Amino acid sequence: MDWQVLTRELSLYLESQVRVGLFGSGVGLSLVLGFGVAYACYYLSSIAKKPQLVASNKRFCRFLEEYCPVVTETYYPTIWCWEGRVQTLLRPFITSRPQVQYRNELIRTADGGQISLDWFDNNDSLYYPDASTRPTVLLLPGLTGTSKESYILHMIHQSETLGYRCVVFNNRGIAGEDLLTPRTYCAANTEDLEAVIHHIHSLHPSAPFMAAGVSMGGMLLLNYLGKTGRDTPLMAAAIFSAGWNVFESVESLEKPLNWLLFNYYLTTCLQSSISRHRQMLEKLFDMDLVMKARTVREFDKQFTSVMFGYRTIDDYYEDASPCRKLKSVGIPVLCLNSVDDVFSPGHAIPVETAKQNANVALVLTSCGGHIGFLEGIWPRKCTYMDRVFKQFVQAVFEHGNKIFSM
Repeated sequence: MDWQVLTRELSLYLESQVRVGLFGSGVGLSLVLGFGVAYACYYLSSIAKKPQLVASNKRFCRFLEEYCPVVTETYYPTIWCWEGRVQTLLRPFITSRPQVQYRNELIRTADGGQISLDWFDNNDSLYYPDASTRPTVLLLPGLTGTSKESYILHMIHQSETLGYRCVVFNNRGIAGEDLLTPRTYCAANTEDLEAVIHHIHSLHPSAPFMAAGVSMGGMLLLNYLGKTGRDTPLMAAAIFSAGWNVFESVESLEKPLNWLLFNYYLTTCLQSSISRHRQMLEKLFDMDLVMKARTVREFDKQFTSVMFGYRTIDDYYEDASPCRKLKSVGIPVLCLNSVDDVFSPGHAIPVETAKQNANVALVLTSCGGHIGFLEGIWPRKCTYMDRVFKQFVQAVFEHGNKIFSM
């Protein structure tokens, strides 16, 4: 038997069938339909799943099931981009950017620095005759994020549709303001966040007050809550895509593909965020060495850990990891993570620790990536994360008395 002749004849036959398939013999259409059915079966059986709700407090669970039902519903990731890294990469380019108006405020810190706050409190009188009682949501963006990030804009928009006041906390030197002292920020140091919370609460002491943090903003918020326990004016908090264990996060980001897609770019963003403050920072740091960093770990070793006085980078990473402080959180906290998030690997999520604190509820999706959570055929607007945020914030402000006595 001449295998070359047979192979050539089979190839010509398949090419002719595919060429006429959709309008001729139907072989091409059958192949497309077969693939479509197989993909749909795989998607429905392995991709679209209900999130895992982890909470030891049955009262908290019932509260979420009744007033934040999205955490118990099946999450259907966008069918053509459900993989975690793809969702992470595409979200900034796909999701819309709602138009919002704000006013900026700079507040001074005890060490002589300044913090930028963006206030979204338009039409106070439209929603609440007494603006002092208008509920307030404090938002903490990610590592190099500001109020211009699409995920923050959507949270602002969701808050405004509910009639709530919204304030965005911009880390030092991020939003364009001058750096007055040679100090920026990190996930472990909560002094600036404490100053912001005290400032907002002093302006509106009668207003219900909660916070939401995303990525590093979520880590910072968790570290603050672990430090303060119940001694905080915040009623509750929502955390999205937080890195629970920094050691595991940087190890995941240093894998070859993740370094290529995320780590190197994030490192350059960090370097860019401090480069315009170089004249101030080079008084204390070897900026040439800092600017040579090629990973987040190298940047933190040469800059962040040194700035905040840690003996080693391991000491900094241990202090910055929220998993070590979760037991001390003293107010209701809802945390959303995807187990395929390369910034916060699923195996590093402190499920067992969360079960030991009645104030903590984890919502874990099988897909969603890092601040992704895209859903719908063309996910321009609302994401799963946005829906969780909106429902939980509304539940806290309108029905929070049912969980505050836990």
